[in-house]
Amino acid sequence: MSTESTRKDAVRTSVRARYAQIAQQGGSCCVPKTCCAAGSPGSATASAKVGYSEAEISAVPEGSNLGLGCGNPQAIAALQPGEVVLDLGSGGGFDCFLAARHVGPNGRVIGVDMTPEMISKARENAAKGDYGNVDFRLGEIEHLPVADSSVDVILSNCVINLSPDKPQVYREAFRVLRPGGRLAISDVVAVKPLPAKVKSSLDAHCGCIAGAALVSDLEQVLADIGFADVQVRVKEESREVIKGWFPGSGVERYVRSADIEASRGTAATCCAPATTPAAGGELDERTKELIAIGASVAGHCQPCLTFHTARARDLGAPQAAVRSAIGVGRMVEKGAMAAMWEFVEEQAGATAPRAGACCARPAPKGGKGCCG
Repeated sequence: MSTESTRKDAVRTSVRARYAQIAQQGGSCCVPKTCCAAGSPGSATASAKVGYSEAEISAVPEGSNLGLGCGNPQAIAALQPGEVVLDLGSGGGFDCFLAARHVGPNGRVIGVDMTPEMISKARENAAKGDYGNVDFRLGEIEHLPVADSSVDVILSNCVINLSPDKPQVYREAFRVLRPGGRLAISDVVAVKPLPAKVKSSLDAHCGCIAGAALVSDLEQVLADIGFADVQVRVKEESREVIKGWFPGSGVERYVRSADIEASRGTAATCCAPATTPAAGGELDERTKELIAIGASVAGHCQPCLTFHTARARDLGAPQAAVRSAIGVGRMVEKGAMAAMWEFVEEQAGATAPRAGACCARPAPKGGKGCCG
């Protein structure tokens, strides 16, 4: 196992253990507890300080608001009745229960969390409040237990920074969103590079600091995956809240809370997983993605190529197969270009088309011209 893989596993293990402890004790992500000041994550006043109203705080079952957020994604989500909502890192269910009120009985809310203790706690809270349209699933946000193109809105509150593989989180978000679907995320971001000592601290990572991505890097990741209308709005006023998370450490000089919005554009249908059938049955998912890689190259669609290459690798495609698919795409592109230039040369020496005709070339014998 590579050093990088070992590091990522260590981060996941630490985060899972920390948040299992939070679920069991009912709040506070700080260890030791003496690092927590009023308004820090897990304290009684934390949710009010990051943007939730008293009405929202009191509208959910007791025990579902663990005070772990860094913002209020509900405020930017503009949820509509009947929508399907996915919450990444759903914790005790706080945001899921608030979302359920907006989408109504015809809508649905899915919460995903990698900590079994959190899932158990959220399900207990759902039973208390009789939330029939909320479903909690155990899983990592890098590998979502959610079907392709099945979600209208993705929420998340101070969770994606905890992932050691944020590009993979956003690739998964893109996969499960329907065309036209949107992100409404509150997260901690870095406004300047973090000191090496902070970045290497597991406590700082579990405390939502060390894993913060630079704003410019996050914007680039979202654009490369294929998201449109990307907005990362840094909230300077969050500095004072973050200052209380690790008093005296100075981390507030480096990180802020931010609202992150983006959409999966309706025009980017080329980035949906390929579904071409083959004789004798359906192609397997890995083969579909390899075909899509070639089509992306031939179609000059860089976001599509980024998306399908990542998907193929996730599905176990070897690098040689990815390179081969890219090579096929280049050959198709060259062939199409050669044919086009041949047609251009032919047209350059052709007589002018008849008035009202949509093209000059006559239909071949027994066939159809370009007019149909």
